[in-house]
Amino acid sequence: MSKTDVIIIGAGASGMMCAIESAKRGRAVIVLDHASKTGKKIRISGGGSCNFTNTSISHENYLSGNPHFCKSALSRFTPDDFITMLQKHGVEYEEREEGQLFCAGNSEGITRMFQKECDDSGVDIILDCQVQDVKKTGFFIVSTNQGVFESGSLVIATGGLSYPQIGASDFGYNIAKQFGLGVTELKPALVPLIFSKKDREIFGELSGVSIDATVKCSNMEFRGSILFTHRGLSGPAILQVSSYWKKGDNIVIDLLPDVDLYNIFIERKLGKTRIDMHNLLSEYLPSRLAKNWSISNIQSKPVIQYNEKELKDIAYMLHNWELQPEFTEGYKIAEVTLGGIDTNELSSKTMESRKVKGLYFTGEVIDVTGWLGGYNLHWAWASGFVAGQYV
Repeated sequence: MSKTDVIIIGAGASGMMCAIESAKRGRAVIVLDHASKTGKKIRISGGGSCNFTNTSISHENYLSGNPHFCKSALSRFTPDDFITMLQKHGVEYEEREEGQLFCAGNSEGITRMFQKECDDSGVDIILDCQVQDVKKTGFFIVSTNQGVFESGSLVIATGGLSYPQIGASDFGYNIAKQFGLGVTELKPALVPLIFSKKDREIFGELSGVSIDATVKCSNMEFRGSILFTHRGLSGPAILQVSSYWKKGDNIVIDLLPDVDLYNIFIERKLGKTRIDMHNLLSEYLPSRLAKNWSISNIQSKPVIQYNEKELKDIAYMLHNWELQPEFTEGYKIAEVTLGGIDTNELSSKTMESRKVKGLYFTGEVIDVTGWLGGYNLHWAWASGFVAGQYV
């Protein structure tokens, strides 16, 4: 049996951050991970360039059963703190739209940075390590295919259910339940939405069409690109709103948020234009979308033949296009998991279980889910950082 001060299960963003911080305090740390490389999710984040944080981090960018839970960690580890780490290791980065910060190269710069920090602080990382059993008998006993490990502190940093193809599992939630901790409802988030069967038949052929739009759901509104797929809708605005969508909810899309369509219709009508409505809409929308939307929602005819009420109704429908998605694309495509370890079970200061002394949780496994744009990785860094001060 190998004895140590701290065992961390999960060599991802929050696990490695926690390992580094706890080792800096002189703690002996072992990190166990089933994968053959560290930071699997870091490597694929941001299309391989790693969207590692956002300049406008706030608790308002997170969903949680307790919206105040994340405040402490976010205030104690900021985007500037992570940038300082990057600069120390010479990792170049760039700012893209809406304050999103990415590696200027690829994500390997960040994984190398964490490996160097772990090496320098004496962290022992054991890969290809399958955890078979976890017990607490005064100390935590973790049995694996590479031996048995004992520690006074145990950190669960195993992430959520998204991307099962790279090894994501329900391990963290099962450990929480084993020790009597509550887990909130889990569902895919930051995920494309699937049309109803009827809408798939009409709009499925628009695959590849992209527009700038505003999308609303459950009193939340996001502006950005939406992308038609052969099954439904994707793109940043759709991914954002998917975290708030529940089965049975409608989403409302403003297809032309910067255009006053009613005034345009009236001007064309007064100008006695003979153009058909779907052809007029093609001046503002991709032609395939204009045609299919018109077939689905109105009877297209020359603009001059509509009365003012009809034109007002058509303008309203285009600015408030209601759809009821049938499903999401699920965990295989979802960027994160919504829900997790109930925050009422944990200290927001330390990430330690209130019921089980020495048991900590960090990162995505907790019921704290960020928006698209670097917020989820920043939560991983911040929660791992604060736990590292106490484990």
